[in-house]
Parts: sequence; structure tokens; C-alpha cells
Amino acid sequence: MKGLTVLGSTGSIGVSTLDVVARHPDKYRVIALTANRDVETMLVQCERFKPTIAVMADPDAANLLAKGLNQRGVATEVLSGLRGLEIAAAIPDAEIVMAAIVGAAGLLPALAAVRAGKRLLLANKEALVVAGSLFMAEVAAHAAEILPIDSEHNAVFQCLPPSGGEGLTRGGVKRILLTASGGPFRTTPLAQLADVTPAQACAHPNWDMGRKISVDSATMMNKGLEVIEAHWLFEAKAEEIEVVLHPQSIIHSMVEYVDGSVLAQLGNPDMRTPIAHALAWPQRIDSGVASLDLFQVARLDFDQPDLQRYPCLKLAYQAIQAGGTASVILNAANEVAVEAFLSERLAFTEIAWVVDETLQRLAVEKVEDLDSLLSIDREGRAIAEQVVQNRVLSSGMG
Repeated sequence: MKGLTVLGSTGSIGVSTLDVVARHPDKYRVIALTANRDVETMLVQCERFKPTIAVMADPDAANLLAKGLNQRGVATEVLSGLRGLEIAAAIPDAEIVMAAIVGAAGLLPALAAVRAGKRLLLANKEALVVAGSLFMAEVAAHAAEILPIDSEHNAVFQCLPPSGGEGLTRGGVKRILLTASGGPFRTTPLAQLADVTPAQACAHPNWDMGRKISVDSATMMNKGLEVIEAHWLFEAKAEEIEVVLHPQSIIHSMVEYVDGSVLAQLGNPDMRTPIAHALAWPQRIDSGVASLDLFQVARLDFDQPDLQRYPCLKLAYQAIQAGGTASVILNAANEVAVEAFLSERLAFTEIAWVVDETLQRLAVEKVEDLDSLLSIDREGRAIAEQVVQNRVLSSGMG
């Protein structure tokens, strides 16, 4: 039986992970669970899985959780803050760590797991977007293991040869094809995008995701971040990664080889598939996902992404080419812009504009160390927030 820590257990990935784990009580034991502020969900999870520790990033939420567990007679120890998250990530009894904290906040806990030599199931793409070179160096230094959870990267992982992590050409790979649904506005007239509401942007046609990731999918910044993530995971150059619009979300990604072969991983759009694959790798376990009915699917469509419709995707490719801290700035500005859109302070079409403006205002530097990256991240957020504030004042949206 293997011990498991779930960083971000109350989010969609965390909930799906625990659903898979519950199907295999003889294989996995939950050692630690973490969340931000969702006390009610964490109470239910702790009652069911009885972890050794539970961590709430928010101290007030941790106090409420401790009281609730005490009233229910659950002996789980409650910790709080970043230190608590890092303890959960590195706890000795857990061989496997699911890193599912959304955003740059998940970087340090994921690094703690890597430094403890864990098998890291990486659902937090910002860890590689913000600190790709440093993160992968830590993986090598501590003999940790990374298995990707994003459906696209997990699909690529399944289609690559064993040498896929050593550079594509050495495995006979020509390119990676990352599929993308195109989000809810794939066919919406461009003139109508400025009037998109947060509720509309969060209504993804195929996947059940959190609000921030749903907006990123609508702008295709999510796919841009995935391109950057693939760059680091698979040692792939920007020109070796192509994005393909595939609205059915049945083919999760493809790998083309130099001999003309193209391998694809297919399945119903359900995150439990890549989660189960990574949990049990190199074996296979039941995920609870229904079998794919190709007769019901009937057709598979493909198209090139329109960069006028999806300017965030173009910005992500430019960040790879620029190197250094460009992707840190890109991610920081995007998180600020998306939050401003969700709070109705910014129009949907202004998200990419805020990111671009921030990139232009903050010089790209060479990556030195983690502290300098985190400093650039903070500076990028401050500049992006100022850009948003200026836009709000000029437009009267505040």
C-alpha cells in the first residue's frame, strides 16, 4: 500500500484523485490533505480518509477545521500556512504527492515534494512555467520522479518512447501535437468577445474545471502555459510543439515520429484517466471512467488556432522564445488579469492586453535563483495590477 499526499484536495483535480483512490483502498492510503479555505469539503474528506495531517493555507480556516474535526472525533492533526503545505508535501509516509494547487502558490509545496525525492503527480503547470529550469534541475538533483497530470501532457507521456525525457530527436520524435478544445468561444464572432461574462467564460463545453482554469481555457492561455510546460517536461523546442484545435476533446494529444507515424491517446474527457495512469504507473488501474464509444463520437474535427481570437497563445510562444523570466511575467500578469475579469473589473478581451502590456513594461532577465524568480513574480503582479487599475479608471468599470 502506497501513501499519498494531495496538495489542493478540495479542487476539481483533488476531488477526482480521491475518487480514484477510494476505488482502490487496498493500494493507497491518504497521508495528508491540503486546501486553501474550503473547510466544509475538507471536513468531509478528513472524515472519510482519516489523513495523518490536514493543512489549510488560511490560518483562520485551519482553526475552523481543527474545531470541526475535534467535534467529529477525527484525530487528524491540522497545520496551516506555507510551512504546513511544505510539511505535507515532504511527509515521509507518502511516496506519492499530487500537486494540484492552482497557480504560482503551488510552486513551493511542489518543490518541497521534489526535494524529498517523491513521485510527483504534477497538475500545477505553473511550477514549470514559473521555474522550469530550476525545477527540473531539482528533480534531477534529488532523484524525484515527475508524472504529468494535465490530460495533454499525460497523453504525450503515454505516446513517447522511454527516451522521451531526453530530448525528442533522440527518441525519433518529430513533434508534439497538443490538442485544445478551443473553449466556449471557438465560434463566437470576434466582435462579441468583449461582452463575454465570467459565467459564460467558466462554462467549458467538455471539462469540469475551476473558474480560473476555465477562463484560461477560454482565452487559450491555458494551452499556452501547457506549451511552456511541455517545453520543460519533454525537452522540446517551441517549434517542436504544435497546438491543434480538436473540439470533441477525445484525442488528448499526439506524438509524430520521424518515420511518419503519429501516436494518439484517446479517451472520454475525464481527469480521472490521467490521474489513475499516474497513480499506478507503470501498471494500470480502474479509474471509474466510462469506456469510449467511438460510434457515439462519430467524428473527430481538427483546425488551426486563430491567433487573433487567441492572442494569449501567441504571447506564450513568444515567452518561450524570449526565455529567462518572460514566462514568470506572463503567468503573473495573467493571474492578475483573470482575477480582474472574474471580479468584473476587466473585459474578457482585455486579459491578453494586460499580459502584453506587463511584458512590455518589465524587462526579461536571466533566471538566477528561486528568490529572484519569486521577486520577479511579485513585481509582475504589481505592474499588472497597476495596468488593470489604469484601465478600470479610464473605462469606468470599477
